[in-house]
Amino acid sequence: MGEFGGQTRPCYERLTAEEMDEQRIQNVAYQYLCRLEEAKRWMEACLQEDLPAPIELEEGLRNGVLLAKLGHCFAPKVVPLKKIYDLDQERYKATGLHFRHTDNINHWRNAMVEVGLPTIFHPETTDIYDKKNMPRTVYCIHALSLYLFRLGLAPQIHDLCGKVKFTEEEINNMKRELDKYGIQMPAFSKIGGILANELSVDEAAVHAAVIAINEAVERGCVEDTAQALRNPNAMLADLWNHLMPVYQEMLRQARAQKATRAYTKVNGSEGKDIYEEYLTQSEIQDSINKVNVRAVLEQVDEALECGDSLALISALQTPCLALRGVRRDHAPWYLEQLAADREQKALDLGCVDPLDHDELQEGVYVANEEAQRSQTMQQAVRGINEALRGGEPRQTARALMNPDAQLPDVYPFASELYQRELGLLQGQSPQGELQQEELFVAVEMLSAVALINQALEAKDGGAFCATLVSPAAGLSDIDDGLVQRYFEELCGLKRQAGRALLTWNELQGGLNTVNAAVQEEHDQILSIGLINQALCRSDPQKTLAALLLPSSGLEEVQPVNARRYHDVLTQAKRRKAEESRDPSAELWLADIQEGVRKANQDTQRALKMSLGLAAVNQAVKEGRASQTLRVLGLPEVALRSLVADCAAGYQAELTALHRAKAVGGDNRSPWVRHKTQDGSSYYFHLQRLEGTWDRPKSFVQNSLFLGHDEIQAVLSSVTAAHSREVQWKASEALVVQLQARVRGFLVRQRLGHRLHFLHTQLPAIVTIQSHWRRYRQQRAYRQRLQYLCRNWRAVIKIQANVRMWLTRRRYQARLRHFRRNVGAIVKIQAFFRANKAREDYRMLVHSLAPPLSVVRKFAHLLEQGDCDIRQEGELLRMREEVVRTIRSNRQLEADLDLMDLKIGLLVRNRVTLQEVVSHCKKLTKKNKEQLSDMMALDKHKGLKSLSKDKREKLEAYQHLFYLLQTQPLYLAQLIFLMPQNKSTRFMETVIFTLFNYGSDCREAYLLLQLFSSSSPQPY
Repeated sequence: MGEFGGQTRPCYERLTAEEMDEQRIQNVAYQYLCRLEEAKRWMEACLQEDLPAPIELEEGLRNGVLLAKLGHCFAPKVVPLKKIYDLDQERYKATGLHFRHTDNINHWRNAMVEVGLPTIFHPETTDIYDKKNMPRTVYCIHALSLYLFRLGLAPQIHDLCGKVKFTEEEINNMKRELDKYGIQMPAFSKIGGILANELSVDEAAVHAAVIAINEAVERGCVEDTAQALRNPNAMLADLWNHLMPVYQEMLRQARAQKATRAYTKVNGSEGKDIYEEYLTQSEIQDSINKVNVRAVLEQVDEALECGDSLALISALQTPCLALRGVRRDHAPWYLEQLAADREQKALDLGCVDPLDHDELQEGVYVANEEAQRSQTMQQAVRGINEALRGGEPRQTARALMNPDAQLPDVYPFASELYQRELGLLQGQSPQGELQQEELFVAVEMLSAVALINQALEAKDGGAFCATLVSPAAGLSDIDDGLVQRYFEELCGLKRQAGRALLTWNELQGGLNTVNAAVQEEHDQILSIGLINQALCRSDPQKTLAALLLPSSGLEEVQPVNARRYHDVLTQAKRRKAEESRDPSAELWLADIQEGVRKANQDTQRALKMSLGLAAVNQAVKEGRASQTLRVLGLPEVALRSLVADCAAGYQAELTALHRAKAVGGDNRSPWVRHKTQDGSSYYFHLQRLEGTWDRPKSFVQNSLFLGHDEIQAVLSSVTAAHSREVQWKASEALVVQLQARVRGFLVRQRLGHRLHFLHTQLPAIVTIQSHWRRYRQQRAYRQRLQYLCRNWRAVIKIQANVRMWLTRRRYQARLRHFRRNVGAIVKIQAFFRANKAREDYRMLVHSLAPPLSVVRKFAHLLEQGDCDIRQEGELLRMREEVVRTIRSNRQLEADLDLMDLKIGLLVRNRVTLQEVVSHCKKLTKKNKEQLSDMMALDKHKGLKSLSKDKREKLEAYQHLFYLLQTQPLYLAQLIFLMPQNKSTRFMETVIFTLFNYGSDCREAYLLLQLFSSSSPQPY
């Protein structure tokens, strides 16, 4: 049976006896569970309350409370509620069964006596209280339901066999219960027949009531139809007064359709039955049920449209709908689910139609499951809140991992994080309780935070990237290109935190820190771009404005040095373009900062040099040689070849140069210009002692001022003269040594220039080498590829030979191993067979029920005794009787069919009554003759009663039948040689009888062999 579990078998495989018994027992258990489910749903419809599952229903009936409540439903005077002991079952739940619970069972039995249920169905008190025969109790409930339905006091019970499913465990448990008590299962299918025999129904009254209803429907008067429908003799149930007009219209349409069908079927009124046009009692009840169901469906639709859960649950519990599993406390879930189903149906169909019965039942199932999940979820959430209040991280983690809470994945290693963060959220909640939605969002985020911490601790960049961008983490402002920097920053924070996990705020703070740093870098890059653009425009003020941007992060930028900044940075940019051979090369922040620093230094040096030169000119004017020598020795002036012994010569030469300039006239200009080493001009004001790199307006060089180059030339000439003087005084060895040093210096200078060139051209050198190596590698690869392409057939053959050789070597090695160990293999096989034979023999000797496969191995050792021979003879005799009985039954069926035909002809006035009576007498006579033959056969049976001729004839017939059975060619040809109208009769009377109707394996095999032989015959 497909409703319960079990291993499926191929359809062609024959079941063993044990498997057939097991399947039969499982079918009985499943059918009994179905009867329990039917009784449960019918009692729920009567009591308007939920009952336990079918497995638990038997135990729930033992105290009699449910049975007494059921008796109160159809006999309230006999069983008032105040008479029911332990109505709320509180005592039963606390202490179990009490002897006074038997009063409830007796009240139920009295109620059944009151309504007139035959006592043949009544169970004993001990059958229920002591659970001695619970199937009889369920059998009584089924009989009571059918009886009350016929009286119109209760809804009809529904047949659920094959419609409900039970688990393998439930079926096995019920099977064990039935085996434990050894109870014979009642015949539930015969309840209707027993009630029909026990109860008398006035068929004439029912017929008259049905005719009256049809006539009232034909007249079209609603009041008359309503009065006729309420007639108790009509035995109609579930009549609603406000639907009487609808009943009238539905019955009118049904009667019109039935009359139309009758008119098209029968021409004329001869032999017409009144119910060919009139509605029967069952058809009237079906029409009423359809109207009731349609009205209740409309009530459900109105309740869904108004959002009224009370009206909805009242409509769903209407007995005519027969919905299963409806619970009053699940009304809000029913309203939500069915409203959603109604909207979906409206969207699918394009119009608003009420939900049908199947859709309502499916919606009830879905809502019940949702309500159950919601209740278990709320219980799990309460457990989580209790664990949070307890303050134990492990307990909190176990509570969060409860699957009923429907929360995301929880990681035990982060239990302290869950406890700390969720505890804070619980303290901030106004109710002091966290709801499931809050827990879901918080746990999802905390689990993502825990995974990020785990990735940081394991230094797993891939896992960190996957968890960081997860929406569950809720981290904002994440740039995919900065994942590595995030990882490094958060790893640093994790090292500082130690074993503690980083919180969400700490993770977001680390991300914000990285983003801020990147933003600063971005702003600096923009500023650097502006600076490079300004350098391309040759505008020192724009360059200064770009340098002064706060985002650039440059230090010590002075507006007075704008020109110098522009010149230095322009030179640096030009030099970088030359070095990299990229005309669009730009300066980076370090290059710009270095240029600013260099420009500031150049300004300081130029100012100090200007001040020093001014001091030198003033000392020359004063004419004091010592003062002039001291000023000339200042480092800021940067004069070379200064010798203290030449102070008087310096003073004399400089004074002569100053006087020579004075001869040309004094223009009294306050400005002088100095040239730096890179050729830039620095303008110095002699009176204000200030300088600038920008050329002043109306600039005129002071005509009397001695410049740096002029002073250096004087110093060089004076020092050179003094040096030549001293030179000849030095020894020759020193001159030689000096020459050697000069040559060494020159060599080192050339070497330094060469090294400098190589260092400056290092990227180009590396590029050239890499290109050369790449060219050589590509050339070798192409040559090898061309060689393989030219010899591809040889390559494939070599690969195939190598694979073949490897496979053959493995096969030969395995074969050699088997050949070397043939003795061991034989011993292993012999040991295995001997061990298997010992195990089978031990199981045959010691097991109470050895398997059939084991018994078959030792069956040849068993001896056949007299008992076996007698049993085989009895089996043959029974087979003969079965064959004779089958033939007799078939003949009787044919005679009965002929009898029915003649009775029909008698009704149609086609044959006379005398012919029917004669055929009946003939049939009775034939039966009597057959019975007398059977009695005579019983009296004279046995081989001893036969004469010698008859015994020889019997042996001849045996040989004939054996030949016909084992040689199917004769019968196959005979079948096709017979006329078409007699072949079927021949098959039924001769073939099946000859092969004993295939009662055992041998006859079945021979019969199949006959059919297979007769199929391809060309006759």
